[in-house]
Amino acid sequence: MDVMGGKWKVLILWGLYDGPRRFGELRREVPGISERILTLQLREMDKAGLVSREDFHQIPPRVEYSLTDFGSSLLAALMPLGDWGEEHMARIEAIPRD
Repeated sequence: MDVMGGKWKVLILWGLYDGPRRFGELRREVPGISERILTLQLREMDKAGLVSREDFHQIPPRVEYSLTDFGSSLLAALMPLGDWGEEHMARIEAIPRD
């Protein structure tokens, strides 16, 4: 749970499911996340070994993020939870929020 703390990391993992993404692409994949929070979360996930950051050292600057094997294994473990959420989405959305 320490590795996945926060509400954004799972969404970032889902955003990287189909392959490497540049920062802007990933930001569009995770609606509602600010640039600052995305940057912080990616740094934490890189440090934990969930994602890999590749800097291409070119002009204009180009950086891509991708899942590591460790991150892919975590995502595989989370897939059944995502399936459960999709199956019960109507009931989840009907829960009153305070």
